[in-house]
Amino acid sequence: MAVPGYDFGKVPDAPISDADFELLKKTVMWGEEDEKYRKMACEALKGQVEDILDLWYGWVGSNQHLIYYFGDKSGRPIPQYLEAVRKRFGLWIIDTLCKPLDRQWLNYMYEIGLRHHRTKKGKTDGVDTVEHIPLRYMIAFIAPIGLTIKPFLEKSGHPPEAVERMWAAWVKLVVLQVAIWSYPYAKAGEW
Repeated sequence: MAVPGYDFGKVPDAPISDADFELLKKTVMWGEEDEKYRKMACEALKGQVEDILDLWYGWVGSNQHLIYYFGDKSGRPIPQYLEAVRKRFGLWIIDTLCKPLDRQWLNYMYEIGLRHHRTKKGKTDGVDTVEHIPLRYMIAFIAPIGLTIKPFLEKSGHPPEAVERMWAAWVKLVVLQVAIWSYPYAKAGEW
């Protein structure tokens, strides 16, 4: 079933060169071992996506300063917007772990950054929402998205060492993506 607004493989090229993408991967210490454990994490989390989203959405919903960004300009949450984003958020988990880290992946991660920035915020779903998520929250969100995944990896039954390595791969990928998402927030020439 198609998910509205999910355009992986169909978005324009990100204005990030392949060389810069490789340097970003190098900067987060991405290596062959991470690729191996990323694939393991993909299998470990595929069946737990809804549980992960329940946890994350519960946390966001319990923090007024975060749920605000899923609302109209008066701050009231927009239920259909929350639901539309949730479906794509689930696919983001899978894409993060299961799709090749290639140009299509880079392009879509850049598109996600645009959708958080005033450039495209709310446009994908045609909602009149607050126009922008501040960069500070994009960066700070690394912690809850990175830290809360470990218990789900532990449920996979893999030995503790494998869980640690899957978790490390996940955190590196989250940091990598936030670096990509930050592109539209940077002034020309400063990214």
